[in-house]
Amino acid sequence: MSKFSKLGLRRVAGAVAIASVAALGLAGMGAGDAAAAKLPNGYKKATGIDGEVVQTWRTNESAYAIGTVANNPTARGFVLSGTYTTKASAGVAGNIAVKYIVGCQVDISGVELGLSGALDFVAATANISGSVSFPLAPGQVAIVDVTDKDFDGKPMSLQLSQLSFKLNGCGGYASARSAVKVIAAKGYNTDDGTVNGEGTLIQSTLYGKPFSIN
Repeated sequence: MSKFSKLGLRRVAGAVAIASVAALGLAGMGAGDAAAAKLPNGYKKATGIDGEVVQTWRTNESAYAIGTVANNPTARGFVLSGTYTTKASAGVAGNIAVKYIVGCQVDISGVELGLSGALDFVAATANISGSVSFPLAPGQVAIVDVTDKDFDGKPMSLQLSQLSFKLNGCGGYASARSAVKVIAAKGYNTDDGTVNGEGTLIQSTLYGKPFSIN
């Protein structure tokens, strides 16, 4: 079985890696839960050339838009919740990462990770306990890294609860969608900043349904 070593396939974002907890209990909005719009569940199966299998699920995802205290039309946001799970075949390990694609006056229904010209944004640890705030001008798309975690031999779930995002500078239509990215392989490791393993390197991204932030 062949071995491989790939540089740069995993973006190391230590500020958002949650090493010991898979559940994030974040900004509670009280009665706002009743207004949350339930989004469709999702599932994706990826298979390697040597028969390795990686499955990804998106369940109980919901979101609702929020305004600002000053009712500023160029500042708004949304609150989201959801559970994101991956399971790999025996001997396969990897990493699961939850990201959000946010666009201002841009149709993001076909936008994928790695879009040229996208505005990448990594949430800071201090913001994860409450809300993520970032500028987003008309015509821009932001790829927001929320959290990620390595897994090895067992199913792994990341749960978001009442995580709030705040956009500044976005006038007009805005929307967002989730993206769950999984990379996996037999013997997976990230020594020396590279992704190493044996056989097939499996990369799979499960996209959520876009929703409005207006």
